[in-house]
Amino acid sequence: MTKERIGHPPHPFDPARDPVHKRSKQGDSVGGAVVIVGGGYSGAMLAARLAERGVASALIDRGGDFGRGVAYATLFEGHLLNVRSARMSAVDGDPGHFVRWLETHRPDHADPDGFAPRRVFGDYVQHRLATVDAACPGLITRITGTVAAIGTDAVVLEDGRRLKARAVVLATGNPAPRTAPAGASERVIADPWAPGALERIGAEDDVLIIGTGLTMVDMLLMLEGRGWRGRATALSRRGLMPRAHGPRPDVPAPLEAGLLEGPLSGRLALARTVAGREGWRSLMETLRPLTADAWQAADPAIRGRIVRHLRPWWDVHRHRIAGSIAGALERLKADDRLTMTAGRVVAIRPGAASVSLDWTPRHGPARPALTADWLIDCSGPGHDPARDGLTGPLLASGRARMDALRLGLDLDDQGRVLDAEGRADDRLFVLGPPARAAFWETIAVPDIRKRIEAVAAALQ
Repeated sequence: MTKERIGHPPHPFDPARDPVHKRSKQGDSVGGAVVIVGGGYSGAMLAARLAERGVASALIDRGGDFGRGVAYATLFEGHLLNVRSARMSAVDGDPGHFVRWLETHRPDHADPDGFAPRRVFGDYVQHRLATVDAACPGLITRITGTVAAIGTDAVVLEDGRRLKARAVVLATGNPAPRTAPAGASERVIADPWAPGALERIGAEDDVLIIGTGLTMVDMLLMLEGRGWRGRATALSRRGLMPRAHGPRPDVPAPLEAGLLEGPLSGRLALARTVAGREGWRSLMETLRPLTADAWQAADPAIRGRIVRHLRPWWDVHRHRIAGSIAGALERLKADDRLTMTAGRVVAIRPGAASVSLDWTPRHGPARPALTADWLIDCSGPGHDPARDGLTGPLLASGRARMDALRLGLDLDDQGRVLDAEGRADDRLFVLGPPARAAFWETIAVPDIRKRIEAVAAALQ
């Protein structure tokens, strides 16, 4: 029994107790393993789950910091999880796994109803990967490198290495935003998560931010942590900011059948009624476990209406932030250091010492251009499979196709890529945020955890 489980009930998928593990395939090695492209949370925890099932995998990560990805690699302690610790277990069927780990390794953050630092969660993911690796020797191979191409039976790295693969899983996480042109000017920060991206911003500098969601929140917190005292103007289509979690975990409202069937307008009207009666947080708790199934059951027309009209409101209510972080943002607004603006980007005009943003307001007459010392693109992940170096060739060859709304690759309910004729490919899967077109809810740990189980079962 490993250290992390001493004094606790056995892990539900302990390799010593799991009969599947005893059926380890003798031929599985890097030469015929499942190749996982992307070593962040999704990829690393899939590799761990496959190992527990006796399936060998090769886990490839560009930077070699396996288990963290962009989300959990932050060094800033003020970047907190957006989900309470009690829901952040990386192990399906063992909801207390993360909290128990905190009790042993980081007791200062062991409150199950609290929001631990994201870097601490990254430590936890890496510890789980290492623990499974030690318990299942030889079944997880870590490879630091960049994938250049995906063939029908192999993955080719940029350095020329070729890995034979019985299946490939794309777990590449969230790409950088694409609204601001990369390399256009040193005054434009196109990738806010690039190492040292904010270091050039001075303590008194003003900033323009495209996007008012979670990435904007993270950048403002990081700037504040570095002693920044300037002003920020944030622009998005509707000027909406993520809502805050309540002081205590929310209790789901009673489920009414009309929320899941009938015309979308009627379901939305009922949702507003329930929110007014029970509270909107309780409504979101009711809908949270049902949304992926509801999305998959919806036809393209309904999905299109959801994306066009409902998604911005859904996102800010569904993906909430800790109350302490919401309080910090409200203080910035009260001090006239943060202005939220609704409108569309028309053009970005960088200069030698400043950058201007031409825009049109959502309502009302035209406004003058916004000008500041810096512009940060926080417009959200720039998912575009056709322009991606790995998925673009798959689309061009017909091995993959886009979904009807062009949100991402078209997948079946197991996460298998559908080819141009709609046939599922047993050798090619997508996991995590890039699977959003098929499952909608694929960015939060509780949702990815369930998808990991489905993909692992399909690869057994």
